[in-house]
Amino acid sequence: MSSIPGYNDSVVSHQTFVLISIPGMQEKNSWMAFPLFVLYALTLLGNITILYVIKIDQSLHEPMYFFLCMLACSDLGLCISTMPTMLGVYWFDSREIPLNGCISQMFFIHIFQEMDSGILVSMSYDRFIAIRDPLRYRIRLPNSVIAKIAIAIFCRSLLVCFPFPFLIKRLPFCRSNVLSHSYCLHPDAMTLACFGAKVNILYGLVIVMSTLGLDVVVILISYILILKTVLSIASHQERLKALNTCVSHICAILIFYVPMIGLSVVHRFGKQLSPIVHMLMANIYIAVPPLLNPVVYSVKTQQIRQRIYKMFLLKKTRSAGRVSSFT
Repeated sequence: MSSIPGYNDSVVSHQTFVLISIPGMQEKNSWMAFPLFVLYALTLLGNITILYVIKIDQSLHEPMYFFLCMLACSDLGLCISTMPTMLGVYWFDSREIPLNGCISQMFFIHIFQEMDSGILVSMSYDRFIAIRDPLRYRIRLPNSVIAKIAIAIFCRSLLVCFPFPFLIKRLPFCRSNVLSHSYCLHPDAMTLACFGAKVNILYGLVIVMSTLGLDVVVILISYILILKTVLSIASHQERLKALNTCVSHICAILIFYVPMIGLSVVHRFGKQLSPIVHMLMANIYIAVPPLLNPVVYSVKTQQIRQRIYKMFLLKKTRSAGRVSSFT
């Protein structure tokens, strides 16, 4: 017997979903496939480079960079969870995905996004401590505290997202099985259910308000306190120096939350818009933040930028040395 009241066991529930590419322009899929592949490769390269640079440079073994490592790992997880499916849709027209595969993908997408949000909150706290109490910065954020924060972020994300597979699995999908994107999301899949999605809607709303919404409030409070601290600094040059340490983090916040809000607005109020707009917003939402985060931190953080430059310069020098030895 089904746990959903009024469910007719004779109704056939779809066991596969169909992912979409460019609506009404499937012949143009290959045009989108190559840029997506380049984006995928650059995302992997950028985040792996950030991890490698921080690992080999002892001077970067500071709380700020440990949090950046967490963000890079989370972005890698999100990229690996989505890009193969998206490339399969655009490059090989492989649009069908089994129900269990779809549920697994949406679980990992949501858990990595929850982790991203939690890491951004931790980074705002890190910036507040660094500006408010720079002399005791390392004492207040030792490695043991950072490890506990990382465990707390992971546990919160896991607990929040753990019910999603079960909430989706219980739903009957007897209408269309065509999703709105080239990957699986919980809000997208639950709209295809015949009935019984009210629990999913309520749980999703509670989670958004209690985690992502609360995270935004905490970040705002952190920056109000940071601004208050900065304004109390007498030297104008020192004020600018303190604020400059927050630029990368502010960019990361905007990169994460703006596409998320944009996609939500398009879903809620943009039903009359072209399906292509929905497709572009969905791809930006899932693919752009993991790509831009390492770029922003490489460009705006002098220590990382210099280390990457030295690393490539050293490789170039070694390559030139090998060539000269053969000649």
